[in-house]
Parts: sequence; structure tokens; C-alpha cells
Amino acid sequence: MTDRPAFYRFENGAKAPLPFSAAEYDARLAKLRAVMAEQGIEVALFTSMAGIAYYSGFLYCSFGRPYGLVVTAGSSTVISAGIDAGQPWRRCHGEALTYTDWARDNFWRAVAYVAGTGRVLGFEGDHMTVQQREAMESYLAPVSVDISVPVMRLRMIKSAAEIALIREGARVADLGGEAIRAAIAEGVREIDVAMAGRDAMEAEIARAFPDAEYRDTWVWFQSGLNTDGAHNPVTARRLERGDILSLNTFPMISGYYTALERTLFLGEVDDASLSYWKANVEAHELGIGLLKPGARCGTVTAALNAFFAERDLLKYRSFGYGHSFGVLSHYYGREAGLELREDIDTVLEPGMVISMEPMLTVPEGMPGAGGYREHDILVITEDGAENITGFPYGPERNVIAG
Repeated sequence: MTDRPAFYRFENGAKAPLPFSAAEYDARLAKLRAVMAEQGIEVALFTSMAGIAYYSGFLYCSFGRPYGLVVTAGSSTVISAGIDAGQPWRRCHGEALTYTDWARDNFWRAVAYVAGTGRVLGFEGDHMTVQQREAMESYLAPVSVDISVPVMRLRMIKSAAEIALIREGARVADLGGEAIRAAIAEGVREIDVAMAGRDAMEAEIARAFPDAEYRDTWVWFQSGLNTDGAHNPVTARRLERGDILSLNTFPMISGYYTALERTLFLGEVDDASLSYWKANVEAHELGIGLLKPGARCGTVTAALNAFFAERDLLKYRSFGYGHSFGVLSHYYGREAGLELREDIDTVLEPGMVISMEPMLTVPEGMPGAGGYREHDILVITEDGAENITGFPYGPERNVIAG
């Protein structure tokens, strides 16, 4: 049929409350447009979940379909799939255009309608696939400029509103930790403990944020061998006395992820395990003290590496010591320029939010085998850092009675 449109506007219902005020989104767009002007960029196209959510408030669910946000000097427009009906318009700051799936590449026809063709266009080079890049070049004929790095740098400094939301997330994570602590008992399955923490967090998010969308809050509660990786999924393994346990709560509030991660033991802790645990706690406390304005990510990493090397433990370190917080989750986001790794030279500034999370993984078959990890979230201030994680850590508090 030839009368079906490639795209259309569907403003169904009233605009819904967004995670932030209109003034907050306007301020973000103003900073973006300043960067665009500096680089001679006429129009910007965002395709990642993080980029679109940061500037519009809309967090898409792809299911194999492309989504976009087109920002010009005077407008911002979400480009969404017809399957979402009016939700993108209701949940975005700015305008929305819906594309249909009656013909391949209607997404790009909609983008071209808003962005124009033959223009200097900024895009997220760290997100776009080769196939989508080819489609962009075909339909827009742009002068392409990768803006992923300068946009990432903008996101690294959080506004007061963002920090307030992240602070609430840390509070909810602590509540989830308490629910998990209460559910731990010999013979209980990992999945049952995880569900207790998840349910407690989702109930509190719904209470504290009655106008939000609720999705993706989760828990990784691991035991025994399953603690060796930071991102190991939950299993149905039943807890045994003497187990090393890893508590990981992840509340999601309007696209913003926070985390609490703690090592625990059930009933008792053997001497070898206690030695590794205490060393990791010492590294955690050392690292927290190093996070302040002017500190360089690589320098912090070097100091923690030296601490572990002096104790012959560096060989058990499995990943970086911390990362940024903001619009991110296990599906998207993460400001790669703000991680505590050897190859990152970013200098910490007030308004940045970063974790301290040292981890040691001792291989199975060795005394004290398992994964030891503590994780706090810190807001960099003018003269130091504020730790917004409140759940206790260490052997004195986290050996749970069997």
C-alpha cells in the first residue's frame, strides 16, 4: 500500500513527569549546543540509550529497532518506533517523531526529515554499528564528526539534580542490602536471597518516586565459587556454613544505576579467607582516602597496585578499582574516561561521582578461595569526597550468624 507513511507524529495523552525538570534538560542541551558550535557541528544524532535518556529523559527498549534523538540549534526530537505508540512523546523533553516498519530504513527517513541532508553531523561513534553508519551516510550524506568523547566529558560532571538522584539510589541500595542480610541463612538458595533484596528496593523506589517508570532493578547474590566474578548471575545453589558470600544490589531509578557490593561469610570465616578479606578492606579504605579533587585516575590505580604488590596480592586483582555513575546500567552507559585503571589519566573534579571497589579473586582449590569485593560510591566535592554508601563492610559486621 502506498498511502502508509514512513513516519508521523503521535502525541497521545499528556506529557508525563520526567526524572528531571525542564530547566535541567535545557541546561544539558545548552552545554551540548556550545560544544556543537565550537566544533562547527550543525546537528547531532544520538543513538545510544544513555545519550538519548540524558538529553531527553526517554529510555528506549530496542528489541532490535533503532532509536534516535536529533538535536539542532533550536529543537530536540526523539525518533521512536511505532510499537511504542505515544510513550516516547509522553516521556521525553522536547518533540517526538514516530517511524513505521512498513519499509526498511524508515528510521533513517525520519532522521533525515528532522536533521536534513548534507550537513555537518555529530554522532556517537562509540555506539553506532558499521551497518547503521552506512545507512546514515546513505540517507543523510553528512559531514560526519564523532562527538562521543566530548559528550562523555559533559556527562562526567554531574548536576546537583543528578547527584540528588544518585544519592537516593545509594540509599535504596543500602535498604536492599539490609533485606539481603536478613534473608541469608544456611540452606537458602541464592535466588531466594536475591529476590528479597530486589523486592525491597523496588518497593522503596515506587514509594519514593511515584511518577517514575520501574524497570531493571536487580541483585547479584553469589556464594562459594560463584563469587569469583563480579558479574556472575544468580544461581539456585543453597548456602552452606562457612561460605564466602557476595552481596550486590543495583537499584535503577529512571535510567540511573547505583550499586552496593559487599563481602560476607556465613557462620564463620577461616584464617586464610580472613587474611584476604582484611587486605581487601585495607585497600578499600586506602582508595577511598585517595579520591579527591586533583587526583588522577591512573595515579590512584598505581597506589592501590603498589599496596597489593607489597603483599603479593596483585596477581589476584581482576579489574579496575572503580568507575563513574550516572546514566548507566548493565545494558548501556558508563563514562569510559572516568575509571580507575592504569590507562586513564582523567583528573578528578568536583561534581564527578565514582566508586571505590577493589576486588581480589583467589582461585578455587587454594585456602581462602573466592572473590572479595567492597564497593562504595563517592561524590567528589570542592575539598575532598563524600561517601554516600552507608552499609557496613568488613569482618566485624559481615560474618552472618548461621
